[in-house]
Amino acid sequence: MIKKVGNVEAIICAAGEAKWAIFQELSEEDFYIGLRCKLMGKVNLVRIGQKYLNKSGSITLTTGILADDPVPKTTSAAMVNGAIHSFAKAAVLDIENGIRINVVSSGMVEAAYEKYKDYFP
Repeated sequence: MIKKVGNVEAIICAAGEAKWAIFQELSEEDFYIGLRCKLMGKVNLVRIGQKYLNKSGSITLTTGILADDPVPKTTSAAMVNGAIHSFAKAAVLDIENGIRINVVSSGMVEAAYEKYKDYFP
């Protein structure tokens, strides 16, 4: 898509998945769901997307409140959200052309409401 559209002012990514289960039930593979999908998906978006941004453009990555205020069954999601925060703080130090990386907690995404509403009354 980026190759077809060409350079842009901003890129926003609200995608990503992580396994929700109590810690004792999470396998190593369960943790890799969030690491591969949500974390590395966003890392790779920044790696590729920076090449298609105008000077002083921005990339906004969504995480979620779980990085700072986890609830039960969110060990993996909280871990990945925290990693995205740390990644952005470090990566922006090396990115050129004044490109910014923003990390935001967007609140409940409508498409996820039914699945997660009981965790966030």
